Amino acid sequence: MRSFSAKTPLAEAFPAIENCHRGVTVIHAVAIATSPHSPARAAPTPTMASFTLAASAAQFAGAKLDSRRAPAPRAQGRRAVTVCAGPKRVMIAGAPASGKGTQCELIVEKYGLVHISAGDLLRAAVKEGTPAGLEAKEYMDRGDLVPDSCVVTMVVDALDTPAAKEKGWLLDGYPRSASQADAIAKEGIEPDTFLLLDVPDDKLVERVVGRRLDPETGKIYHMTFSPPPADIVDRLTQRSDDTEEKAMNRLKVHHSNVDAVVGKYADKMKNIDGDRAKTEVFAEICGIIDEM
Repeated sequence: MRSFSAKTPLAEAFPAIENCHRGVTVIHAVAIATSPHSPARAAPTPTMASFTLAASAAQFAGAKLDSRRAPAPRAQGRRAVTVCAGPKRVMIAGAPASGKGTQCELIVEKYGLVHISAGDLLRAAVKEGTPAGLEAKEYMDRGDLVPDSCVVTMVVDALDTPAAKEKGWLLDGYPRSASQADAIAKEGIEPDTFLLLDVPDDKLVERVVGRRLDPETGKIYHMTFSPPPADIVDRLTQRSDDTEEKAMNRLKVHHSNVDAVVGKYADKMKNIDGDRAKTEVFAEICGIIDEM
């Protein structure tokens, strides 16, 4: 350890200091000064400065100067910041009236994911009367699956947006068959988790036939489980495929295809009991998404 006093020649002291510019791990400086003009002193005392360099010459070599301010210690009780690994990519599936719509609203509200519903994309195309929409309507009215050629492009385009890439996405009710799963897989679309809602068929039929749509707000009611206000009942409409006969056909199609879809995402699938209060279902979904 070397010490330098105020009387040390600059030529002798500066080379040592010069070697520090490449970085010294620790430099401890202590300065004691007494002014010769201080009235508290009868006689002037020379100013003295002592510098202790707590590093050897070997420590100087190759060291790098770190002029950044040392981080302040974390306050006690301060909540740690959770860093998101990236945008969440979620698929949710289930039979008609299994509660996907309700759960999607809750998921989007909490996590801010971009909600993409193949059914909504199709209904918009039908409403606009596009060629794909007119073709799709024939299948939808029978309760059959719409051909992949009508849907894949719409879904891929919806997922390939800046918002979906930045915020993550929630793909609702798609894919519905192995061929659809293969088609979007070829486009590089893979989920982080696949949520499957299970509800008994008899409960599903009861849910389907009682559904009503408010064309002015887009809100869906149920005449038994979520009745609409009395003053809007007359304007409510029923979807063309929300009849018992078509509901049974849709369930038959759903069951024939769901196993194939589940097989495509077996390692990512989470089976959820949908025959419970929506808050209970959502709590389980949140537990899954939070662990992603």
